[in-house]
Amino acid sequence: MKKYSLLFALLCMFVTVSFAQQPLVLPLWPDGAPNDNGLRGEKEDLNGGDMAYVPEPNITVYRAAQPNGTAILMCPGGGYARLALGHEGHDMASWFNAQGITYVVLKYRMPNGHNEVPLSDAEQAMRMVRQHAAEWNIRPDRIGVMGASAGGHLAASLSNLYGSKETRPDFQILFYPVITMKEGVTHGGSRYFLLGNNPDEALVEKYSLEKQVNARTPEAFIMLSGDDDLVPPANGMDYAAALLRHKIPVSLHVYPTGGHGWGFLDSFIYKRQWTGELEKWLQERIGK
Repeated sequence: MKKYSLLFALLCMFVTVSFAQQPLVLPLWPDGAPNDNGLRGEKEDLNGGDMAYVPEPNITVYRAAQPNGTAILMCPGGGYARLALGHEGHDMASWFNAQGITYVVLKYRMPNGHNEVPLSDAEQAMRMVRQHAAEWNIRPDRIGVMGASAGGHLAASLSNLYGSKETRPDFQILFYPVITMKEGVTHGGSRYFLLGNNPDEALVEKYSLEKQVNARTPEAFIMLSGDDDLVPPANGMDYAAALLRHKIPVSLHVYPTGGHGWGFLDSFIYKRQWTGELEKWLQERIGK
């Protein structure tokens, strides 16, 4: 009898692990997007060329075997020109799932100067996660957004420019984010692809997110390298200062070296530090 009980337990464990490893891919706009970025192509090109073509934006949902009610929507970086879907996307799924967190990777469309396109995709993704909250064992008040580099700008945009209660994140996690659109401080490529060549000053102001922080901006965990020469550290630091001025809780982590774009790479020497600090921060939130 004990033998069969052990076999049954092992089978259940195998089924549980197998279930956790099977991601669910859902289209963002099955009936067509409400806006257009003007890009056309025969296939996706996410890693090369001047501009990635994403004909079918979607979310990939990694459900935890033992969910704790928390979900994170990840926006990979790529300068608003392409998507780093590996180390700034899918590669983190197992780590978050092991903590009981449902992890969702957003494959969003590039703006191509149509600034509203990525944000509309992010809002739709957040809307979809909330709509499936009960089905995926997620608490509607524990859904956060995360982003890296230009994806960090998108995550911060969603955190400040959301259009409804349904699309407002409950917290934000930012890796070496682009925050401002001010020349000399922003990342030039991100600004160009998002806003175009000569954007109106009002548009620059709108997407300079340090200026959009308000009392309803969600709390934040921000990490970056002090020697980042691609996206100046002032982006994340000025954003943290703006959050503090509005009495929004923020945890800021500036590592002395590492440059830009490390994401979940093992080559980043402070990986143990940021993963440990973020895990603790998330556990503190779950305990509230």
